[in-house]
Amino acid sequence: MELIHAIALAIIEGLTEFLPVSSTGHMIIYSSLAGIAGNEFTKLYTVNVQFGCILSVLVLYHRRFLTDTRTGDIEVYDWVKRLPPNLQRLTDFYAKILIAFLPAAIIGFLLNDLIDSLLENVVVVAISLLVGGIVLVFIDKIVAEQPKDHDVTVPDALRIGFFQCIAMIPGVSRSAATIIGGMFQGLTRQQAAEFSFFLAVPTMAAASGYKLLKTYKLLQPADYQTLLIGNAIAFVVGLLAIRGFVGFLTKYGFKAFGYYRIALGLLLLGLMASGVKLDVL
Repeated sequence: MELIHAIALAIIEGLTEFLPVSSTGHMIIYSSLAGIAGNEFTKLYTVNVQFGCILSVLVLYHRRFLTDTRTGDIEVYDWVKRLPPNLQRLTDFYAKILIAFLPAAIIGFLLNDLIDSLLENVVVVAISLLVGGIVLVFIDKIVAEQPKDHDVTVPDALRIGFFQCIAMIPGVSRSAATIIGGMFQGLTRQQAAEFSFFLAVPTMAAASGYKLLKTYKLLQPADYQTLLIGNAIAFVVGLLAIRGFVGFLTKYGFKAFGYYRIALGLLLLGLMASGVKLDVL
C-alpha cells in the first residue's frame, strides 16, 4: 500500500469511527476508487488503525478510566462494598461497560461467519446507510433531549449493548446504534455519546485483536512503519473528531448526520448502477 493511501484511510477512520455515519461505507468507497480494495494488507490495515482511535478515547477520557469522580448513586454488590469509595465507583463504571459489551461479544462470536458474509455485500452497506440516515433525521423528534444527566443503570447498559448488536449489520454504524440506544434509556445526547465512546474501547479492541490474530502473519517488516504512521494519524484525528462531535451533537442533534448518510447511501447505489466496481475491504 502506498503511503498516501495509508494516510487517507487513517484520516477516514479517525473522522468516521465515532461519528454516526459508518466508517465501513467510507472505507469501501475510498478503497474501491483507489484500487486497493480486496488487498489482504488493506483489510489488515483498516482493522489495525482502530487501535489509534481506541487510544484517542483513553487519552481524552483518561480521568474517567483511572479515577471516576462522578457523584450520584452507584450499583454495587456486597464484595464491591468492601472496596474504598473511589474504587467502588470505578468498579461500577467498568462493570457497566463490560455488561454493555457482552451482547456483542457473544453474538459476534457465534455469528462471525454470517457477519463477514454481510460485509461482502455492498448493497447491504448502502441500504443500511439509507435506513440509518432516515432514522437519524427523525430521531430527535422521536426521543426528546433530556434536560439533565441520568446515571446509567445495569439494565440501561445491557439494553445499550443489544443496540450495539444492530451495528453488526455493515453500514449501520456502531456509534449511531449505541448513542440512540443510550437516548432511549433517558441519557442526554452528551451522556449517550460518551458512553458510546467508552463502550467502543473493549468492542473495537476485541474485534480488531481477533482479526489481527488471524492475519498478522501477512505482515512484512516494511509494513510496521506504515501501521505506526496510520495509528498515529488515526489517534490525532480521532481526538479532534470526538471533541468536535460532542459539541455539535449537543447543540444541533442528529439531523445533519442523517442527511449525510442518505447522500452517502445514494452515492454507493449510484456508483454501482453506473458500473463502478465497489469491492469490500
